[in-house]
Amino acid sequence: MDISRRRRPAEGDSTEKKRMTRRGAGYLCVALHLVWVVTCVPVSDLLDRASQHSDQLHSLSTVLTHDLDSHFPPLGRMMMSRPPMCHTSSLPTPTDKDQALQVSESVLLSLARSLLQAWMEPLTVLSSSVRSLPHPAQSGMISTVQELQDHARTLGDGLDVLSRKLDPLVPVVSLPYRGGSSLGQDRLSKLTNFHFLLSCFRRDSHKIDSFLKVLRCRAVASQPQLC
Repeated sequence: MDISRRRRPAEGDSTEKKRMTRRGAGYLCVALHLVWVVTCVPVSDLLDRASQHSDQLHSLSTVLTHDLDSHFPPLGRMMMSRPPMCHTSSLPTPTDKDQALQVSESVLLSLARSLLQAWMEPLTVLSSSVRSLPHPAQSGMISTVQELQDHARTLGDGLDVLSRKLDPLVPVVSLPYRGGSSLGQDRLSKLTNFHFLLSCFRRDSHKIDSFLKVLRCRAVASQPQLC
């Protein structure tokens, strides 16, 4: 074979390779910059941002609950059958602020991350179910559930960063959701199961918010025992 006849790299090929190399270097610089920025953000600021998102989670779940309850008279809610318990009930958690103050930072962060992670799938179920929910406020509830998902994802990313800064070995307890992707076929089943799942989330979002607020207070207070 005549070596002189081998194809020489076209000028365009060389230019494209250089462009790809510069693009790859640009992505690397951006990634390193983001890592540097996150590393330099004080823990107190990260906790403050996390608390803002957890507060929004609980506020939105409260709004959703009120919207849902407005369709039922009190007697009707009392007569609705309820599933046995929330899927996160097996996780031991402090029942009030005084108990939370006795728990270490790593445990509080582990509890908050475990509860939040346990709701990623059920929130997807709520999001798909609300679109066929027989309720007068359905259109507004759809956007509210979407906001819940957005804040939950953002908060989850933030808690991952906090965990790496505070204690990379903080465990996340697995709390699988076994309720399935459907909340029922008939009107009453859909409303009942949606209401129950939402009430469980509201309860857990309050816990997450409380734990993060204790952590935030400890990070900024000169006397953490007074939080």
